[in-house]
Amino acid sequence: MKSHTRVCIIGGGVVGCSVAYHLTKLGWSDVTLLERSELTSGSTWHAAGGFHTLNGDTNMAALQGYTIRLYRELEDLTGMSCGLHHVGGVTLADTPERLDMLKAERAKHRFMGLETEIVSPEEIAKLAPITNTEGILGGLYDPLDGHLDPSGTTYAYAKAARMGGAQIHTHTKVLETNARVDGSWEIVTDKGTIIAEHLVNAAGLWAREVAAMAGCYLPLHPMEHQYLVTEETPEIYERDTEHPHVMDPAGESYLRQEGRGLCIGFYEKTCRPWAVDGTPWDFGHELLPDDFDKIEDSIAFAFRRFPVLERAGIKSVVHGPFTFAPDGNPLVGPVPGLRNYWSACGVMAGFSQGGGVGLSLAQWMVEGEAERDVMAMDVARFGRWITPAYTLPKVIENYQTRFSVVYPNEELPAARPCRTTPMYDVFDGMGAVWGQQYGLEVPNYFAAPDEPRYEAPSFRRSNAWDATAREVKAVREAVGINEVQNFGKYDVQGPGARAWLDRIMAGRIPKPGRLALNPMLSPKGQIIGDFTVTCLSETHFQLTGSYGAQAYHMRWFMQNPPDDADGDVRLDNVSDRRTGFQIAGPHARDVLQAVAREDVADMKFMDARQLTIGHSTAFVQRVSYTGDLGYEIYVDAMEQRALWEVLWKAGQPFGIKPFGMRAMMSLRLDKFFGSWMREFSPDYTPAETGLDRFISWKKNTDFIGRAAAEADRSSAPSRVLAAFEVDALDADVVAYEPISIDGAVVGFCTSGGYSHTAGKSIALGFVPRDRAVEGLAVEIEILGRMRPARLITNPLFDGEDVRMRG
Repeated sequence: MKSHTRVCIIGGGVVGCSVAYHLTKLGWSDVTLLERSELTSGSTWHAAGGFHTLNGDTNMAALQGYTIRLYRELEDLTGMSCGLHHVGGVTLADTPERLDMLKAERAKHRFMGLETEIVSPEEIAKLAPITNTEGILGGLYDPLDGHLDPSGTTYAYAKAARMGGAQIHTHTKVLETNARVDGSWEIVTDKGTIIAEHLVNAAGLWAREVAAMAGCYLPLHPMEHQYLVTEETPEIYERDTEHPHVMDPAGESYLRQEGRGLCIGFYEKTCRPWAVDGTPWDFGHELLPDDFDKIEDSIAFAFRRFPVLERAGIKSVVHGPFTFAPDGNPLVGPVPGLRNYWSACGVMAGFSQGGGVGLSLAQWMVEGEAERDVMAMDVARFGRWITPAYTLPKVIENYQTRFSVVYPNEELPAARPCRTTPMYDVFDGMGAVWGQQYGLEVPNYFAAPDEPRYEAPSFRRSNAWDATAREVKAVREAVGINEVQNFGKYDVQGPGARAWLDRIMAGRIPKPGRLALNPMLSPKGQIIGDFTVTCLSETHFQLTGSYGAQAYHMRWFMQNPPDDADGDVRLDNVSDRRTGFQIAGPHARDVLQAVAREDVADMKFMDARQLTIGHSTAFVQRVSYTGDLGYEIYVDAMEQRALWEVLWKAGQPFGIKPFGMRAMMSLRLDKFFGSWMREFSPDYTPAETGLDRFISWKKNTDFIGRAAAEADRSSAPSRVLAAFEVDALDADVVAYEPISIDGAVVGFCTSGGYSHTAGKSIALGFVPRDRAVEGLAVEIEILGRMRPARLITNPLFDGEDVRMRG
């Protein structure tokens, strides 16, 4: 084993070998992979080997599609067989809600170019004749579904990596990983020590333990998983073609052909976590003892759905562990707080996602960023607040709901409440129906005393409708109040603060007492942040952005620190230490004047100043995401309750009401305001989304992403973001619904909802630039129905900005 390498990958499962292959494919040949046992030891060798494209996140679905298409390329490159069986697969729907979900997924697939289709019970009976279709309403058929040989595929990745120059060392156990001053890593093994410029944790079942060596915690946990293989079955071996996969969510099972018999696995509700206190180092090619008790109900259901199983004998039982993150997606990317330390673990569906994970991470390492938005699997989506005690119940919940209907408005209950503000008990007493973001409890809306304290999950308009309408009305006609806790907030101070912000932000850095909206770009000109920058003084600024992107944004700030030319800069994440409230509506100024010692009549739109409010010295800025007259009022978190009492009392004569995130999302649609990770994400550029109007093209600074943004602007992007009025029925646009013109898909929706102000269903989405004109007639597919829609350019509320700016 050599003493130095550019990249050291720890873990020789399918993911580690995929990362090694993709790094060499992109030109980094100096790659070393270390495996404590044989390749595939851990979860890979006993995996069922199925693969599919179905995923609620379109980028994850696209990466899964890439993974599946890659296998033929691997076989051609290496001459090795991956044991591919492209047999197709059907996911069953036995309820209207599940059929709605499949229709929504099919709609996404239309603009992604995936050839899935909704099939009837009669068609299912022909595709998968061993299926009892009694009670089945329909299904989603995907011709790309199939299965493979896990070991053969992993060894093909490994051979391809070796062909590209990588070295692979098995039976080499990592004992320590030590960070070095220059950002490289010392990896101590039982075979010697190697120095690596980059370290990749692809340790699978041992990823927690390997991360602990570097002093960090990765939120994942192993779960026991069991599947059965039957003896030979005439209904299978007498067929002319291989039987397709069948996913039966109602029975928590997946089924496929295995040789001349069948393989069926379960995601049972009575599941069990494994190795709660750590994965044993000597675990490898072992299996767990058979446990039929926990899958007894699942087996009984499977016998009814697939009667042939009751007549087939069990040939073997495979019961082994594999890892989940709290939300079921992988943990990929640079680990916040560590230099040159990369995560590639928590890949529960390794043979659906392993290729895409390897590609994305390799691009990230070699080129500085992945070609598509990978936020759904970015390790930075979890902050330092997350603990093993939080991870465990969330992983259990995720396993139990693996085949559950995923609703766009659903709030899962495990490990909640976790993080709360001082306002939690007050809002709870006012009827708050809670959501959560980044572990924080956030009011979605406030239920009346005679309304349920629970929003029914639905693809259609939910029971939050009346409450949301009331809150929107209060903001538009009187004054509404909500917390600003769920903003990410960063304090930037020092003589070099302005110069650093000028370089890291694409927009204008404002003068003292003013604020400015600012895109933050990647070197390739993609949108990686959507901030408000407020200048408190020449050397003191506040940045405000998405609360859920804190670790993501802090990682970027740390990767692009101030240089000598900038001067001294101090950056502090104050998201949980600086909080307060937003007040918005025609009486917002009246309420603020009633509580402020100073005169606020001359406070203009985008002004920021310090005010004395009650017992607090507050920082106040005149801006509101509601698109109305509004103010954001910030104080120390210890003073939030006192500020509430002052504002709430003063607001009574003006009809003040609390409002939540459901109302906020309706209010922002009135002005066509975009939202982070909906309209603004690393998938899009400023010129496509309209954020280029906030870029300061005249400033004499080579801000990050400038060259790419200028090129995008000058070439006029082929698609642009537009707003549509939709002739909806009982369901509104959520995201990724295809937009069609004359029957051809030309774009897709980024978000949507109902404007209670205008009484209209609204969608935002991308369409061809040359077609984006007022009145353009399109159709948007919502839950399998093509709904007429019309492009609109005039905001639904305060089109002249009289109230917002006056």
